[in-house]
Amino acid sequence: MASNLGELLLREKLLTTDQLKSATEFEKKNKVPIGSALVTMGIITEEEMAQALSRQLGYPYIDLSQFEVYPDVIELVPVDIAKKNMIMPIHRIRSFLTMAMVDPTDLDVIENVRFRTSLSIQPVIASESGIMDAINKYYGASDSLKVKEIIDEIEQADDGAVNVIEDEEEEYDIEELTRSTEEAPVITLVNTIFMDAIKKGASDVHFEPYERSFRVRYRIDGILHEVMDLAMKFKNPVISRVKILSNMDIAEKRLPQDGRLKMRVKWGDDNKKEVDMRISCVPTIFGEKIVSRILDREMLQLDLTKLGFEKKSLKLFESAIVKPFGIVLVTGPTGSGKTNTLYSAVSNLNAQEKNIMTAEDPVEFYMPGINQVNIKEEIGLSFAASLRAFLRQDPDIMLVGEMRDFETVDIAVKAALTGHLVFSTVHTNDAASTIIRLINMNVEPFLISDALILIVAQRLIRRLCKKCKEEHKISPEALIDIGFSPEEAEKVKPMKSKGCSLCNEAGYKGRTGLFEVMEVTNDIRDLILAKSQPKDIKMLAMQNGMASLRMSGLAKIKDGVTSIEEVLRETIKDAEVKSGEADSGTA
Repeated sequence: MASNLGELLLREKLLTTDQLKSATEFEKKNKVPIGSALVTMGIITEEEMAQALSRQLGYPYIDLSQFEVYPDVIELVPVDIAKKNMIMPIHRIRSFLTMAMVDPTDLDVIENVRFRTSLSIQPVIASESGIMDAINKYYGASDSLKVKEIIDEIEQADDGAVNVIEDEEEEYDIEELTRSTEEAPVITLVNTIFMDAIKKGASDVHFEPYERSFRVRYRIDGILHEVMDLAMKFKNPVISRVKILSNMDIAEKRLPQDGRLKMRVKWGDDNKKEVDMRISCVPTIFGEKIVSRILDREMLQLDLTKLGFEKKSLKLFESAIVKPFGIVLVTGPTGSGKTNTLYSAVSNLNAQEKNIMTAEDPVEFYMPGINQVNIKEEIGLSFAASLRAFLRQDPDIMLVGEMRDFETVDIAVKAALTGHLVFSTVHTNDAASTIIRLINMNVEPFLISDALILIVAQRLIRRLCKKCKEEHKISPEALIDIGFSPEEAEKVKPMKSKGCSLCNEAGYKGRTGLFEVMEVTNDIRDLILAKSQPKDIKMLAMQNGMASLRMSGLAKIKDGVTSIEEVLRETIKDAEVKSGEADSGTA
């Protein structure tokens, strides 16, 4: 045996001859290194083994979490070699490669790496868990490793099996393209990318073709992360595979297409889930870009108390949604959590005595007991047409996915004024701007003032990782500049992200909402009738106690929920309130 680890540990009196014999049998039976066998059987701990090796061999023992390894060093040792032999390249100087090993007595491994890299190997000792953590960190988690292995397999295969034409005027052999998407490596590659994205909690997967590369990115907690950069030979097979799965026409490459697919994924013994995916395909100058929106019901939060509302804002919202008639609007950009808020509202109202109907484009999550309609503009089933039909269905509550034209708003207003409760969304920057948006749709101000009861503006921000967040030392002057009062600036202790294994070094894990809840009071109605500017409406609402988006963010900084950077990224500073004092909403 090339490794003398067992004999070395015998000399250190850390195990007996019988224990070594048992570990050797375990090693052969399970095809694992002798060091792993000893630790798995509980004969010795990783720390004891590493310290003993360091004493006997004179190699230093290191903590890999304290090292930053550069990509050019990682590329020297393939991931399968690193995992199989429990090694990790960490540093290169000229012709010398420093390599962390669980068992530096294994001369075969050292010689193999020396032969592959043409470098002299300088071993150092690290624990097995430390090396596995480093492999996962730098090479990617298990599914990412599997993707890399699949990519290697395809790259070594015959290029003729993949039909890629680089000319500007592309011609496609559909039979060849279909055949290439049915090859096992391509199927496995696409399935594994989706599974990896679901396991990591991604909300979207982007397949993006460029002139000389094919990029895959995940959106996790609202931020896009590049996970791989594939060669151009993968472009057509991968995109066509996704299009086939989502029932799109793979022969149509000039027009946008939409599709859906459902996946059941399982990993380990206890983890399994079923998710829907909404697929969008858009032609770009270098090929078709595909974005897959992952609709994971487990990620849908229907408990209003857990969305991120401050106490006063939540009380206003809960009071509005139980009123017998009127319009409640939720506003914000795409991806700000509007659908989740509306689903939470109607879910709380869902009861046997209520007839709740929704018009959505498309229906994202099925909710038992609620009548949901998919909008299909191409056949004339628009939001306005659905609303008209709903009014003949004896509804109590109606949810309209979006108010984007006069006809839809007009019907919704008339429904609200005739005894129905209507929920919907509008794309504006804050609550006050929503009123001007409706007026610009040619809706009469007196109708708006009579129908509207509440407007909610919202954003999503990332939560700091509870395990690794730490205090952020910042001057009181800087805190005052972002919106804290001088008194608060002296007391508040902001936190910042650091990064750890739990949050994949991001420093953030999960998201929460910022909410600006504006109740349409009588004095606000007077401003609507006068067609006042949004800034005047917002000023009055804040004087009446409304907490703005920035104030909601400051409350979450104060509570250690998020960082200053996240709040500054999603909100703007409020103008000074001229008279009175706005309530922060934290009471």
